[in-house]
Amino acid sequence: MASAKTMARLRRLCLALPETSERLSHGSPAFFVAAKQFVQAWPDGHHDHDFAHLWCAAPPGVQEELCAARPERVFWPPYVGHRGWIGVRLDAAPDWDEVADWCEDAYRVVAPARLVRALPGG
Repeated sequence: MASAKTMARLRRLCLALPETSERLSHGSPAFFVAAKQFVQAWPDGHHDHDFAHLWCAAPPGVQEELCAARPERVFWPPYVGHRGWIGVRLDAAPDWDEVADWCEDAYRVVAPARLVRALPGG
């Protein structure tokens, strides 16, 4: 189970991105930009993954790379894995710099180009 502190930190990361919002999706917190979901949080786990984690959209090729390089932290999530999304464990002291990068990458994958251009490094 993710602590309130963990979820608050994830919210700050996602909601700091331009024009994002949070709402429940399938009973768990999810983050959206332009009506498109880019991150889904599972603070109590989901299906066979009984640990706190999130799912993030990922650029092409990143899922395979990260799942191979970081299997202890990154996994192929159900439902959205076939679209290239990654699952990221939030238990056992996540590396918040990595989580922030993955959430921003997820945002860049789904956000309209005008919003992506507004980010540092456009």
